[in-house]
Amino acid sequence: MNVDRPARGIRKPWKKREDQLPADHETTVSRRLTLLNFLPAKVKGHVVACAGEFVGTFLFLLFALGGTNVVNTAPAEGANAIDLAANPAKLLYIALCFGMSLMVNAWVFFRISGGLFNPAVTIGMMIVGATDYIRGPLIIIAQVLGGICASGVVSAMLPGPLAVRTELGGGTTVTQGLFIEMFLTAQLVFTIFMLATEKHQATFIAPVGIGLSLFIAELLGVYYTGGSVNPARSFGPCVILHQFHGYHWIYWVGPILGAMLAAAFYMFVKSLEYETVNLDQDPREVAGKRFDPISGKEEVVFANGETYATPPTGRQSAGTDTTRVGGIRGPAPGPTPGPTPGPVDPRYARGAEMESGHRTMPAP
Repeated sequence: MNVDRPARGIRKPWKKREDQLPADHETTVSRRLTLLNFLPAKVKGHVVACAGEFVGTFLFLLFALGGTNVVNTAPAEGANAIDLAANPAKLLYIALCFGMSLMVNAWVFFRISGGLFNPAVTIGMMIVGATDYIRGPLIIIAQVLGGICASGVVSAMLPGPLAVRTELGGGTTVTQGLFIEMFLTAQLVFTIFMLATEKHQATFIAPVGIGLSLFIAELLGVYYTGGSVNPARSFGPCVILHQFHGYHWIYWVGPILGAMLAAAFYMFVKSLEYETVNLDQDPREVAGKRFDPISGKEEVVFANGETYATPPTGRQSAGTDTTRVGGIRGPAPGPTPGPTPGPVDPRYARGAEMESGHRTMPAP
């Protein structure tokens, strides 16, 4: 959350910060970007998510495709670009470009839009319920547009031809390419589910694991299929070059099937309550919940193996504490008495005071 007090609008560089703050007689605080004030909160969220996915996909593919174009258009001494097709150094370079670019940009845009950058990943998120079915198609459009723009910028900015299209190589058949793309995408999407969708103590470093997942997927896929794993990555260069292979469809169907496969397995392990099996991973966290058919109640399972009953509705009753302090052993303790907080100066308001915009003490 931005802890700076909202200004009247976007801060102008030639104005002092004090001049941008609301005056003492104002009782409400306007948002920084007043243009979106009239939109409902949900619609505004869709706009922000689409903007984040467009820019994030653009930056991710700008550096990934740019690095790929470097090795595909700069042959080694005494060789041409075709001779480099199976060069391990080239494959490693391309895999690093994609993996590192995804890691950095996913880490940057995670708080804005989730850092998906991939229509197949978005479809997987929609299947498991992490993304709703209204926002999902909107950000897929933003991702595809971001891929097209990134391909266009790489083509215009770098000298030489644009050599970043995904194609089958090494004698790979269309069917083989389809299954390669499916399994590579399934591995990436399942990594995202377990590291980012599931909340745990290592969630904050999820982009590292996600980037490494794409890295190892590219190590296998670049030589045989071009290592798409992302419909937006394959579609963008084809649009800029006005060239589509007859088997271009595998770069859509394969990743989507992979996302569906990963989503199915993720929901399967969730239905098995995997959180209650390995209890030592997050020792200070609630490991999960399970239903006790004998008592007809849910049990909260902690990482140390302790279980505490909760009401059937899953909500805490008024007189029972379901935390590890009280549990079902007695009534919940009342609030600890403490000093009554004094009035807050609006110039230093934070949290609820900042969001509501109401003053908690008269202006001096």
